[in-house]
Order: sequence, then structure tokens, then C-alpha cells
Amino acid sequence: MDPSLLKERDAFRKKAMATPVLKMVSGSSQYRFGVLAKIVKHMRKRHQEGNLYPLTLEEILDETNQLDAGSKVKQWLQTEALPSNPKIMVTPEGKYQFKPPYDLRDRKTMLKLLRKHDLKGYGGLLLEDVQESLPNCDRIMKQIANDITYIVRPQDKKKVIFYNDRTARFHVDEELAKLWRSVPVRGVDDEKIEEYLERQGLQAMHDHGLKKLVPPKRKSRGGKRKNKAPKDNDHLKDVLETYDEG
Repeated sequence: MDPSLLKERDAFRKKAMATPVLKMVSGSSQYRFGVLAKIVKHMRKRHQEGNLYPLTLEEILDETNQLDAGSKVKQWLQTEALPSNPKIMVTPEGKYQFKPPYDLRDRKTMLKLLRKHDLKGYGGLLLEDVQESLPNCDRIMKQIANDITYIVRPQDKKKVIFYNDRTARFHVDEELAKLWRSVPVRGVDDEKIEEYLERQGLQAMHDHGLKKLVPPKRKSRGGKRKNKAPKDNDHLKDVLETYDEG
């Protein structure tokens, strides 16, 4: 046979033998991650519906109709995929739960978290994170509609939830509000604002918060106190009489 034909035949054989292996490896990897994705999606849905109790791997595979997964896939899920997944939490008993962005259970815990973010100045909560964390989210959000307010984030159009503190409401004159909004402060840090105020003859505010009072230190008395010996009754020496025996 012509040497060039032999080379082409050998090349074809090598390619034919390599291609099925690559497909098999690729298919196996896609299958495993497909099983994992289905598990995470199911665990999220369970949590959002209020089913907060953990499940074993067999129970999860049963509920997701994946009991036909092989032993290698199950071992991979138990030892690698599920423990390292940021959306899955492993209990001390070796069971699995969905791990939401926030630990929210009901209306009470939702309002508590919103108040905490408001008081501490942490900012708002992404609506999508709340929807993923709070069971029966739509129903509870309707219940607390008067206690929350929404703002759309301009960079990605995502909704952010803030606590609506009704005790802090006050009227602001519209002209003052227009002036406030007209001041360009984007990209300006505190130091630049302070420099601008000083150029305008204004003094920036520093440390106007509550200061912690430090109690004054007591003065320590130097040395140990010496015990004074009793004095003689010198002032009575002229009136004392001596009585001799006998």
C-alpha cells in the first residue's frame, strides 16, 4: 500500500479512537453537573415553599427523580459537589439544606433584619436575595408593604428594599430639595468636600457624635500608712499623783 495512504489510515484510526473517549468524558461531566444543578434548584424551591427540614442524599435524588445516578456520581456529590456548593448547607447529621443569602423564616425575622440594616447604616437588601431567602415571600411582602420602600439601582436596574421608618418622616421644602439634588457629589470624597467648605469660609464638622466619658483616675497615696504609736499623756503630768505602796 502506498505510504501516504498508510499514514492517512493511521491518522483516521487515531482520530476515530480518540473521539468517542472525548465525547464520553464530556458527556459524563455534563451529566454530573446536570444532576447537581437539578438538586440545587429543587432545594431552593423547597426552601421558598417553607420546607426547611434537611434531607439525605437519597431523599433528594428521590424527590428529583434521579435515583438512577451511579455510585461514582453519588460519591462525587457527597464528597465534593454538595459540601463545596455555596447554595447548599451540610448539617452535622450529614443531611442537606438550602443555604439562602439571609436567614429569614417569617415576617418577624424579615422586619428585624430590615431594622438592623437601617439602624446600623448597612443599606438595603436586594429583592432577589430576599425572594431566595424568605419562604412564602410574596405573601409576607404584601403584609409588610407599609414598612418597606423600594429603590431601583441605576447600574443594573435591580430592586433594593429599605426599611420605611415612619417615625422619621418630616416635611422638606421643595425648593430646598431641588437645591439638595442639584449639588454634584458623585466621585467626591470627604476630603474634597472638606476642602471646598474651607474655601467657602465654612468649617467642616468633626467628631460631633457622642463622646465617651472617661472617669478620672484616683490619686494613689504614696507609701504605706504608718501606724502611730500612742502618745504619753504629757498634758496631764502635773495633775497625776504617785502612790507609793505601803
